[in-house]
Amino acid sequence: MTLSGGLFAVALALAAAGLLPWLPRRRKRTLRPQPRRGWTGRALGALLLSLALLIAGTGVLLRQYHWLVADVPVASIELRQLGSQHFEATLVLGDAPPRVLELRGDQWQLDARVIRWTLPAQLSGLAPVYRFERLSGRYAEPAQEHSAERSVHDLREGWDFWEFRQQWLAGLPIADARWGSAAYLPMIDGARFTVSLNPQGGLVATPADPRTELLLQQAGW
Repeated sequence: MTLSGGLFAVALALAAAGLLPWLPRRRKRTLRPQPRRGWTGRALGALLLSLALLIAGTGVLLRQYHWLVADVPVASIELRQLGSQHFEATLVLGDAPPRVLELRGDQWQLDARVIRWTLPAQLSGLAPVYRFERLSGRYAEPAQEHSAERSVHDLREGWDFWEFRQQWLAGLPIADARWGSAAYLPMIDGARFTVSLNPQGGLVATPADPRTELLLQQAGW
């Protein structure tokens, strides 16, 4: 379940409740005078509509983030060697279509950022959410890391909640996103990996099949 989907559902329910005081009331034919719908009800309806818009807007800003409530698989990566320290990676993030990316080096690394809510939100039961940042290749030798060709692929899309908070909500205790996590493993021809994320915000990469596990053992991992 995406966080945005939950927020949109709440916004829809609030909007429906907020519209009720504004709907025309069906008049009954009776000799008794009918009470008019007062401004108090309409004011409450306007408040609910405003709250619905606010929640829906937050859902739009959080569209790239997902609920993180358990240790669950969030990505998979499959490797095919093209040359010396040159690989083709097929990356699948959640339900998104596969992305084919070229990587240079000896190891692949997947980075994510986790939004941890502050204490009031945590006490209300709001789960942390995550978003992938980048996929990159890295070299086993630090010296080669400085001189060899690098490969970094940006996995972010558009403007997000973190940028909005930094610009407009920095002084409010809404969320603390000072938490990053990364997982890396060697690039081996034909290897397949699963990446999971736990509730503490840690990325964990594991072999997706026995063959990959055997390849890791042969590579000394």
